[in-house]
Amino acid sequence: MPSCRPKGEKTPLSSPKKENSTTGGMDPSHEKHKEEAILIISKDLIRTLRIPRKDPPKKSITLPSAEFEQIISASRFLTQEEREALRKTYQKEREEKLRAAEEEKSRIQEADLSQSKNRELSDLELEAQKRAQRLVERAEALKMEQEEEIKQLNQLILGTQCQATCDAQIEEKEQIKVELAEEEKRLDTLMEKERRRALESLEKMEELRKQQLIRGRQEICDQILLNLEERQLQEEIKEQEKLQLCQDQDRKNLEDLKTLEKKMLEKKLLQEEIIRINAEVAKAKERRAEEERLADTRAMEYLQKKLEREAEYEAEQKRIKKEKEMEIARLRAQQQRAKDHKAEQDGIRAKRNQEAEERRWRQKEKELAIKKAREEARLRAARLEQVQNKEHCLSIEAGREKAAFERVLEVQQEEMAKQKENEERKREKAQQHALAIRQQVKERELSAAARRKETFKEADRQMEEARHRQMKLAEIKEKKLQQLRDVGLSEKYCAQVERKAQKLFQPHLKN
Repeated sequence: MPSCRPKGEKTPLSSPKKENSTTGGMDPSHEKHKEEAILIISKDLIRTLRIPRKDPPKKSITLPSAEFEQIISASRFLTQEEREALRKTYQKEREEKLRAAEEEKSRIQEADLSQSKNRELSDLELEAQKRAQRLVERAEALKMEQEEEIKQLNQLILGTQCQATCDAQIEEKEQIKVELAEEEKRLDTLMEKERRRALESLEKMEELRKQQLIRGRQEICDQILLNLEERQLQEEIKEQEKLQLCQDQDRKNLEDLKTLEKKMLEKKLLQEEIIRINAEVAKAKERRAEEERLADTRAMEYLQKKLEREAEYEAEQKRIKKEKEMEIARLRAQQQRAKDHKAEQDGIRAKRNQEAEERRWRQKEKELAIKKAREEARLRAARLEQVQNKEHCLSIEAGREKAAFERVLEVQQEEMAKQKENEERKREKAQQHALAIRQQVKERELSAAARRKETFKEADRQMEEARHRQMKLAEIKEKKLQQLRDVGLSEKYCAQVERKAQKLFQPHLKN
């Protein structure tokens, strides 16, 4: 501020012999006859003011030029380059002091270790130990001084001291002309506005940084919860799909069992019909005696054709069975190679194709059986009409048909047993797979719970460190305020510093 002037800036104009005189150092006899003039250099102009011949106030404060310059430079709003240069200078001085303290501490400790075994410590050594301890404490204090809050508090205290000094000098020069007072007031107002703007800017930047940090943490937590819910939903969908697949397979097996029972019932009815026809043939035995020769010939032709048809039917059945086994083997190999969701869908489609193929095969079997039944019915009608067969031929034919029926029934029973065994293996494999998936889900949940627990522990530790740091900062703040009171600073300025320091520390306490 222009109103804060050291003694060296006063330039009396009344006498060449008094060029270096000051307010506190002028002779009273000269004040009665000479007027003192002060040269004021500001940003806008240079002025020479004359001070009335009047005794200065008894409470005037006179500062050395070096201390005054230090206060002015500390209270001035620094640019980014000046703050960086000041920080580097202070950091360098602090490192040198810390290095000196460490060297002194090491030297004293070595001296203590070498002499403690032979004799007690002398007064000089005790003093050295105390000095080393003070250096350690000083190093710790210097470390705390590097905290951003303490730097701001020091800047606030220096600004308040400068303001107190300037206010005291303003009170001392109350009799200066109105123009000087207005000019000083205007400059004081501008500097105060600039200082407040700087403080408000720093507070806004700190508040913005805290809000961004809070938003970032909240977004991370929301993203973690969203990912966890999505994984759980996908796993539930997979479980439902597997359950639906098992239900469809059970329903299909039940339908196949009903179809097989129906087929066996139809074969049983067919066998009963054959027995009934045989009985009718036995009754018509006497009526067929006269046509025995013709019946023998036709019976041999019929048997030959029937044997050919049976051979063709068995060859067709073997070919269909082989194709079915190859298709099933291909589908199983394709299912075993599936490892992801798309492969599972392909397996389901392949299984559906297999079911369609089996339905077509069963339909074809049914059609062949119907065709066979129709052919047999036609032949029975021909036998009844022609009365051509002999009793021994009919007995042989019935035995062969029974053996063929038993063979077909045995083959079908074997196929049913194999199919049931395969389905049982598939069901066990699906259960094992579901159990493995549930175990993986459980392990992932336990892992996520452990990670959340570690996160909470880390947050508690950080909160404890922040609380300890705030306690230390509050202790330093109270100590510095007490130092201001001890040096005799007015209670008004002490209260002002305390109020601003409270605002300065308040955002950190909220955290």
